[in-house]
Amino acid sequence: MFRKRAERLQYLSGILETGGFLRLKDAADMLGVSEMTVRRDIGASQDRFTYLGGHITLESNNPGGMGYILNKERASNADKKRAACQAAATLIRPHDTLFIDCGTTTPHLASLLPSNSGLTVVCYAMNVAEIICKKPGIRVILLGGLYHESSASFSSPEALETLSQMGINKAFISAGGLHRERGVSCSNFHEVAIKQLAMANAESKILVVDSTKFGVVKPVFFSDTKVYDTICVDNTPIPADVLPPSVERGKMLLGDVGRTFQASR
Repeated sequence: MFRKRAERLQYLSGILETGGFLRLKDAADMLGVSEMTVRRDIGASQDRFTYLGGHITLESNNPGGMGYILNKERASNADKKRAACQAAATLIRPHDTLFIDCGTTTPHLASLLPSNSGLTVVCYAMNVAEIICKKPGIRVILLGGLYHESSASFSSPEALETLSQMGINKAFISAGGLHRERGVSCSNFHEVAIKQLAMANAESKILVVDSTKFGVVKPVFFSDTKVYDTICVDNTPIPADVLPPSVERGKMLLGDVGRTFQASR
């Protein structure tokens, strides 16, 4: 439970920096307070937050900003997604070259990157690039092409050509499903070539998924689970019936739901 209003507002702000919306009930559950308390907190900070139709968003995310929502997944399980990304962020070192995948999980990782860290970030999603571009001291390479609204991302042969020429220290890959037999999968066909090329060019391959993806199969398979050096999850370890026997459990890195993260610089 967050006992002080300032702590609650800081936590909400961190969650909503990804450009999404959060249901009032979910916010109350995450903070361990009543919905009325959350409404009072938001009412006292109308310059920072907006409450619309049972949902909370940052004032800066209203029309005049990006103005789009990927889908209902953006606001769902935000605490678990952020916890998985907190685990992933501990692997980042100053001056790394990173690849950050698209989706509704990776914007949380983008929001955790420390400013003035000398990082180079390669990405192909608007909701990731928008967050990082606001951070000084980080170089952003946005791969362009045809825009796909389903994941706010781009794809093109030119993007693959650019990516093929890059050396990447760490590739952070998101997924919609992690299954014992069916491996790692996603919902969009256009993402596969980019994910696979980023992994092929990376020194370290890191899967970032929350526990709601365990045992799930999405339409498009793109990798075996065993290819990853690290699998970052929330505070729920991957069950034995989901993790293939060929994958060492020591590869798992757990986050902490509800913990405030301070990135190292």
